[in-house]
Amino acid sequence: MEFSEETLRTQLVKYKFRDLTIEELKNVVKIYPNFRFSMDTYTFKDGSLKDLLNFSGTIPVKYQGNSYNIPICLWILDSHPFAPPICLLKPTINMEISVGKHVDAHGRIYLPYLQNWSHPKSIIIGLIKEMIEKFEEELPLYSVSSSDEAKQLELLSYIAKITTGETDINSKTMADGQKKDGGFNKVTVIGAGDLGIACVLAIAAKGAADQVVLLDLSEGAAKGGTMDLDIFALPNVEISKDFSASAHSKVVVLTVNSLGNAQSYLGVIQSNVDLFRGIVPAVAHYSQNSVLLVASHPVEIMTYVSWKLSAFPKSRVIGIGCNLDTERFQYIITNLLKAQTIGKEAWIIGERGEDKVPAWCGSNLVTCHQTEGVMNDNSQEQLANRAMEVLKGKGQKSWSVGLSIADLIESILKNKRKVHSISTLAKGCCNINSEVFLSMPCILGTNGVTEIIKPLKEDKVVAKKLQSSAASIHDLQQQLKL
Repeated sequence: MEFSEETLRTQLVKYKFRDLTIEELKNVVKIYPNFRFSMDTYTFKDGSLKDLLNFSGTIPVKYQGNSYNIPICLWILDSHPFAPPICLLKPTINMEISVGKHVDAHGRIYLPYLQNWSHPKSIIIGLIKEMIEKFEEELPLYSVSSSDEAKQLELLSYIAKITTGETDINSKTMADGQKKDGGFNKVTVIGAGDLGIACVLAIAAKGAADQVVLLDLSEGAAKGGTMDLDIFALPNVEISKDFSASAHSKVVVLTVNSLGNAQSYLGVIQSNVDLFRGIVPAVAHYSQNSVLLVASHPVEIMTYVSWKLSAFPKSRVIGIGCNLDTERFQYIITNLLKAQTIGKEAWIIGERGEDKVPAWCGSNLVTCHQTEGVMNDNSQEQLANRAMEVLKGKGQKSWSVGLSIADLIESILKNKRKVHSISTLAKGCCNINSEVFLSMPCILGTNGVTEIIKPLKEDKVVAKKLQSSAASIHDLQQQLKL
């Protein structure tokens, strides 16, 4: 269809940022006037369908002294420009795909520009320019002989299915017959660093999910540390660089951290924010009913950033917070200090790290009041101090954090309504009036946080520490560019 702003405006009525999208496409057509658009049905990997804008045309590529017009198709998501388009080659019957560093056997295009997508720095014109640069290094298509045309027809038929919405029935149903949109528990882990891989292994070992997708955003086949997972294939674990592979996840775990060269602490956090701008809207688009579980640093601020970028309710955006410290704290009190009576009422709350705070809370009010009668304030404080001394210096290795995350995921997927000390919106607790995330004991279930457990009684020292953490976190948040 010829470019018509009026027609495009009508067709994009369901797009969240229609005006921004239209303005960007107008700029593309000024440089590449052969591009055409239409609204078509896109079929995702899991068999789900969605009407999306199909923006197709050819891009000029020079390779070994010859000029080529490479046909491509950009599927513009309804969260554009905050999520990158899905990019595919569109070969004719006389062309065959040359699988390489940036193109797979189905014609899907993978580029660093897509992986690092961040509005407003990332635009379609910039994407096309990088596409041309990469294709001039490695041509993605080549001509086929007539004897190969039958094989090519099969490939083109596969590509056509994306547009027509036809899919094999097996792609819509899992091997055990469970529908994706029913009781099937899918978890996506974003980031293939040590923590991301530790999460995948812990989730798989615990049997907490029916399927785990590891979304590797690193450039290169083995740079993200996924090569060994490819070699020693785990059942129900999929590795992908494609955001659509995360579709319909019940939980999405964010483990990524920017590796930028920022010199200041604020600069490091801002680099992470910039990274999240290209990730969170995309995963929120594909898994609109998921719980976002943030493990990136600093966890309190990045959980706040994820909440803002996803537009999810506060109950479905949580951070790993002090869950691991609390589990260790309770274990030390119960098993090493032999105070079984109150071990499960002891918590680490507040800010993860050096400013964490020991406190006494409980999900069972009867037990709490009984406990209050057993121990006075001095003995509680002495016990907490002894436990904190044992806790000091233990550190948090990737594998131990991965185990803690797997435990949180199990509570969510199985709706266990277990109490965990996790980062949640603390506004309204302990006279905190700002929108900050701090660890508090929370009842965790299918829809995330269902209730925050308040301390047994007003503790002015604990409240003061929490308020201090909230103030410093809020001050940093105010300096960030979201």
